[in-house]
Amino acid sequence: MKIGKREFDTARKTYVMGILNVTPDSFSDGGKYQKPDQAFRRVETMIAEGADLVDVGGESTRPGYSMVSEEEEMERIVPVIEGIKSRFDIPISVDTYKAKVAQAGIAAGADLVNDIWGLKYDGDMAGIIAKTGTACCLMHNRKEPAYKQFVKEVVSDLKESVSIALDAGILPDKILLDPGVGFGKTYENNLEIINRLEELGSLGYPVLLGTSRKSVVGLTLDLPAEERIEGTLVTTVFAVMKGCAFVRVHDIQENVRAIKMAEAILNSTAGR
Repeated sequence: MKIGKREFDTARKTYVMGILNVTPDSFSDGGKYQKPDQAFRRVETMIAEGADLVDVGGESTRPGYSMVSEEEEMERIVPVIEGIKSRFDIPISVDTYKAKVAQAGIAAGADLVNDIWGLKYDGDMAGIIAKTGTACCLMHNRKEPAYKQFVKEVVSDLKESVSIALDAGILPDKILLDPGVGFGKTYENNLEIINRLEELGSLGYPVLLGTSRKSVVGLTLDLPAEERIEGTLVTTVFAVMKGCAFVRVHDIQENVRAIKMAEAILNSTAGR
């Protein structure tokens, strides 16, 4: 899979997407990287620690979040994306579900659109992604966690997102899927989808897992956001074992090391 200028071997490796929230209110790191200079220093550190791409978000989507206007979101992300593009050689993702914001992010230099509503929120999103040839990550989401056959319905919902993408002209090799841990799911749902990630792989697209510091870790270990690294690392190892292509995380170095160790163990039996 090609994102920006970089080729990713999504069938054989797990890559790290570093989270860069340029927001005042994100649940874990809100306010830390609001100013462009702060953001650029963070990206420099992430690259040094082994990040493979950077996901820039201008609106918090934590539980109970307040929606910001398209204009405000663009004001937050565009200078940061432009600055990253001019300073560093790393693919950039823009984390938004609004077509106008995505378009601005792509114009600023974003190589991937990370849509938490899987193209189902804004009817113009799929067309913009297709027209620009940008890669996309389509996340599973629902307004309410009401399911009869949970995993089967997640797969079905993601198939709908893929159909929207393909119908709009997005190429199959430009699509990632995300199970949406923490979005439209109960605590038990979140644990189950992590445990059954390989069932998303049956759709034939690379999978991204985003669990970093999330409530599923906090509730399991009874820990605040800043103390959830170890729990996150366990989910990252699960992602490697289940064949995920990407993990989206805050703590780069720790997750890079966990992936390297997990891959070494798995590859030790590859020739048998």
